[in-house]
Amino acid sequence: MNNNKMGKMKRLIFLYVCIIIGVNVYADDIRFIASAPDVVVNGEQFKLTFTINTQKVKDFRAPVINDFEVLMGPSRSQQSSTQIINGNYSSTSSITYTYVLMPKAEGSFVIPSATIVADGDNIKSNSVKIKVLPSDQTSGAGNARSTRNGVSQTSSAGNKISDRDLFITATASKTNVYEQEAILLTYKVYTVLNLTSLQGKMPDLKGFHTQEVELPRSKTFSLEHYNGRNYKTVVWSQYILFPQQSGKLEVPSITFEGIIAQQLHSDDPFEAFFNGGSNFVEITKVINTPKIVINVNPLPAGKPANFSGAVGEFSINSSINTEELKTNDAVTIKVVISGTGNMKLISTPQVDFPKDFEIYDPKIDNKFTLTKNGLSGNKVIEYLAIPRHAGNYQIPSIEFTYFDLKTKSYKTLKTQDYELKVTKGKGNADQALADFTNKEDLKILGKDIHFIKMNDDSLKYKGEFFWGSGTYYLYYIVPLCLLILFVIIYRKQAVENANMAKVRIKKANKIATKRMRYANKLLSENKKNEFYDEVLKALWGYISDKLNIPVSQLSKDNIESELSKYGISQELIGNFIETLNECEFARYAPGDENKAMDKVYESAIDVISKMENQIKH
Repeated sequence: MNNNKMGKMKRLIFLYVCIIIGVNVYADDIRFIASAPDVVVNGEQFKLTFTINTQKVKDFRAPVINDFEVLMGPSRSQQSSTQIINGNYSSTSSITYTYVLMPKAEGSFVIPSATIVADGDNIKSNSVKIKVLPSDQTSGAGNARSTRNGVSQTSSAGNKISDRDLFITATASKTNVYEQEAILLTYKVYTVLNLTSLQGKMPDLKGFHTQEVELPRSKTFSLEHYNGRNYKTVVWSQYILFPQQSGKLEVPSITFEGIIAQQLHSDDPFEAFFNGGSNFVEITKVINTPKIVINVNPLPAGKPANFSGAVGEFSINSSINTEELKTNDAVTIKVVISGTGNMKLISTPQVDFPKDFEIYDPKIDNKFTLTKNGLSGNKVIEYLAIPRHAGNYQIPSIEFTYFDLKTKSYKTLKTQDYELKVTKGKGNADQALADFTNKEDLKILGKDIHFIKMNDDSLKYKGEFFWGSGTYYLYYIVPLCLLILFVIIYRKQAVENANMAKVRIKKANKIATKRMRYANKLLSENKKNEFYDEVLKALWGYISDKLNIPVSQLSKDNIESELSKYGISQELIGNFIETLNECEFARYAPGDENKAMDKVYESAIDVISKMENQIKH
């Protein structure tokens, strides 16, 4: 009896497993996929496969293959597997049809789709595009050459590797540009050898703002026909360059060291027996890339006064959170600059709020990605202000001027105007201090003094009369003195705020210190690229504010002449420029990254501190 129960139990479990496996098998969508190499060489064989992820198939119909010679096929093979992981059952099965083909001619060809009937439905595969390269043209005495996957393999006595067997090209997308126009710099490896590793240093790109393009760490080689030979090629590194000055700027040559595993054949019968007739040695090859000269044209004359320093193609729009509000409530204007170009280096547009509005520093959010044409995306800027008096106000349109690379001209974009209706809010705005920062506290004003309670019999005479006493007159004299002092201070601040250049100079050290604090945070979080960008912003922004010169009009050359006018020592000027160079190039330097970041941070703090002590206005 127990045996019968156990037998039934086993059959039920087996049936349950089969049902689950069946459900998993048929739950998947049926896929019919054709695959072949993207690039092949004329005269070389390759495989074309058609794979479908079910075994319930019939009536496979191959495509018509006219441009390739069919050497074999179709051969059919089946694959299936079952897995049980943590009680979850899964099963996969497939059928593959394989052809062996050979190209008939060079060029680009398309192999059409194949069809098959699966579970009663007609399924169609994808088509396949294949590029056929010419056969490798190799010659030369003293070298034994063989071909593997269409690439000529060189085996040379003396382990000498020629510059045609392994080299790196350096190409720029443009060599004649304007200042701040993006350039794509590409380093590409060409080899016919077994290259196992490659090391090289980023060049010292003076005169450029440089950003590295993120490429996959795992390099995948592909075939390319170049100067009569077929090479394995891969894009090794790419950089976006923004020239910061006009003239002829040079991208210098880079020295790479490549390690090649080269196979050597031996005539020694014993060595041939134990090593299969061959062994490998590692050979170091020094590779020098060519230098590139970039001709940088200055931006055309006639720059508008409000030129932002932006070069590329941009658009601008704005929005406001409300056009009807009360005194001491906040109004926010949001400006979005969209486009492609030197997004990181453009200055922030100014919003002309009414004079009696309390204005706060704008909040900036950069949302862009690196492309071959520069930084593409949005720069979102939020401006916040608080009206202190009731009335009707106008906020004029915001202007943004940039240099358009398509039309080779300056363009000015404008947002819409805004009309604000401000009504009297709670609290006495006339008594609010100019440096008030908490809007919620302001709303409490007017509630802290209550009405006098009348006809209260509990009031009784106590001591001397307050009226006419010394304390009584003090209550009048002290507020009057404070009011006079407040008016003097307020007028002084109004005069200073009217001079925007003076405000920039005054706040230069404060803004630079704030940016360096944020850079220190990035340093502790080991965010390398963001750290160097923030330090550069602090340095360029500080000197721009101190000299009252827009960042777009600054360069390392004119910084030296401008600082000399303020009596800055040549040693300190040299230290400042050296700190800029260290910040630009430290991210690409070999060695301890944390140590390099610490050094740049300390240098920037030191040079800003010394500059603050010497620049007097």
